[in-house]
Amino acid sequence: MAHFAKIGLNGKIIEVQLVVNEVLHDSNGVEQENIGIDFLTKLTGWAIWKQTSYNTYGGVHRLNGTPLRKNFASKGYTYDEDRDAFIPPKPYTSWVLNESTCLWEAPVAKPNDENDYTWNEQNQSWDIVE
Repeated sequence: MAHFAKIGLNGKIIEVQLVVNEVLHDSNGVEQENIGIDFLTKLTGWAIWKQTSYNTYGGVHRLNGTPLRKNFASKGYTYDEDRDAFIPPKPYTSWVLNESTCLWEAPVAKPNDENDYTWNEQNQSWDIVE
């Protein structure tokens, strides 16, 4: 199955639709994103779609395939046309976008130990979850 993100105002993802892979194949049997977009446009009347990969996260394809648009799109994400990337919602005001992964990162590195932590926006620190 192929996944396509329906894109609304300001690049916001409205929903993600599944399309059977065979629908995307051209006359030579090659998968083409534009065929999926045409299919969904005719089916739904909505013209703005981008293909997304369930196996892509942080610019890496978890099955060693070709990553697609940095991250798998979900409702509430944003499609950034300049980066050709899906970006999750910003979790905290202080976090910054990592340009190579298109994921948000805290301004302070999370401790790498056996404890569970939660971000404290007011103190700009990681607090241990008790």
